[in-house]
Amino acid sequence: MATLSQYVTLISSDDFSFIVLRSAACLSGVIRRMLDPAYGFVEARTNTCHFENISGMVLEKVCEYMYYNEKHRDGKDVPDMDIPPELCLELLMASDYLDSAFPPLLHLALLTTA
Repeated sequence: MATLSQYVTLISSDDFSFIVLRSAACLSGVIRRMLDPAYGFVEARTNTCHFENISGMVLEKVCEYMYYNEKHRDGKDVPDMDIPPELCLELLMASDYLDSAFPPLLHLALLTTA
């Protein structure tokens, strides 16, 4: 069996590609399962996940959050990440689709819309 790559590629519905650390991407339960060889998905062999229902703008913000979460995982008094109000609804839907593995992202998006 081949060793797992340290990086994976996430591709949006409008064909924007984001190369991110596997550890950051696997914050999402959906992505983690897609990349797990035990599940037998083609994504595990190609290290590439296609998201036909997530735009490049939204996927970029999701990737930004993945790294933001990695950086501040054990931090105290972490400032909120800036989320543009026009992306809030789409971010909520993406967060839900990605297995609700992003409760703080959901929380930030809801705060922005309030």
